[in-house]
Amino acid sequence: MVKRAVFLLVIFSLLVGFNFFLIDKVYSVNKKQTEIEKILAEISQNRNESKQFQVSLGQTAPTYETDITVADGRVANLKSFFRKYGSPLYNEAEIIVKVSDQYQFDYRLLPAIAMQESNLCRVIPHDSYNCWGWGIYGTTVTRFESYEQAIKTVAKGISENYINKGLVTASMIMSKYTPSSNGSWAYGVNTFLKALE
Repeated sequence: MVKRAVFLLVIFSLLVGFNFFLIDKVYSVNKKQTEIEKILAEISQNRNESKQFQVSLGQTAPTYETDITVADGRVANLKSFFRKYGSPLYNEAEIIVKVSDQYQFDYRLLPAIAMQESNLCRVIPHDSYNCWGWGIYGTTVTRFESYEQAIKTVAKGISENYINKGLVTASMIMSKYTPSSNGSWAYGVNTFLKALE
C-alpha cells in the first residue's frame, strides 16, 4: 500500500510538473505574440505619423558641411614606382612633385631622366647624389650634398635651359642634354614617362 501511495505521489508530481511546464510555454508564446503585436502596432503608427524621410514643398533639407583633404596621387604614384625599382628617391617623391609644379613641367620628367641616366640612382658616381647625369662628362662629375639639392638644381636647370627655350619633348631635350645619343635616350625617357602614367 505504501508503494502504491508513493507511486501515485510520483505520478501526481510528474503531472503537476508537466502542467506547470505547459502553462509556462503557453504563457511565453502568448507574451512573445503580444510583444510582436505591440512592435507591429508601433511601426504602423510611426509609418503613418513619421515624416522623417519626407520633405514637403517649401521645406529645405538640412545641409551638412565638411572639409575634405585630397591627397596628391602623384606622390603615391612616384613612391610606388621608386619602391618597385628599389630607388633611394622613394623619400624624395614629394620634393620632386613640388619642384616640378614650381617650374611648371611634368612631374614624371625628373624620375624618367633618372631612370634613363642611372637606373633611378642605383648606378651613380660615389657620394654624388647625381642621378640625372647632370654635369657629368669625361672625368668631370658634378656632386650634390643631398638628393634634395640635386633635385632642386636639376629641376631649375631643366626649366631654364630646356623647357623655357622650347625644348619640351624627350627628343628635343636629348638634342642638347645628350647630343651624342642615337635616339635611345629619348626612347628610354619616353618609355619611363609612360610607365609612370
